[in-house]
Amino acid sequence: QLVLVESGGALVQPGGSLRLSCVASGTTLDLYAIGWFRQVPGKEREGVACIGSTGRRTDFAPSVKGRFTISRDNAKNTVFLQMDSLKPEDTGNYVCAADEYELCNRGVEADEYATWGQGTQVTVSS
Repeated sequence: QLVLVESGGALVQPGGSLRLSCVASGTTLDLYAIGWFRQVPGKEREGVACIGSTGRRTDFAPSVKGRFTISRDNAKNTVFLQMDSLKPEDTGNYVCAADEYELCNRGVEADEYATWGQGTQVTVSS
């Protein structure tokens, strides 16, 4: 059974950077599309970035395009979300999700992923 564990969240000042990791166990990740989502209490869950199983397909929310990048190392069963030029509005619990269907082909907003992690908290504040 696939289990996802996120890490890398922290308190960071505006303009700073963080790299989040999504590590999979239980099976190899190379057949799965991965999405990163941001959850803020009282707000709807927002798709932030996604990557297809081969890494060739990526998509980003307009609010993070040009500042965030997503990559994967299938040999390490890990997907990374590099977050640069962070803003206070990037604050939230970042959750990764996986699915064998290439959901990223439908865009970052697709959220019908079968497996979800618990998330890692990112707080951007001075």
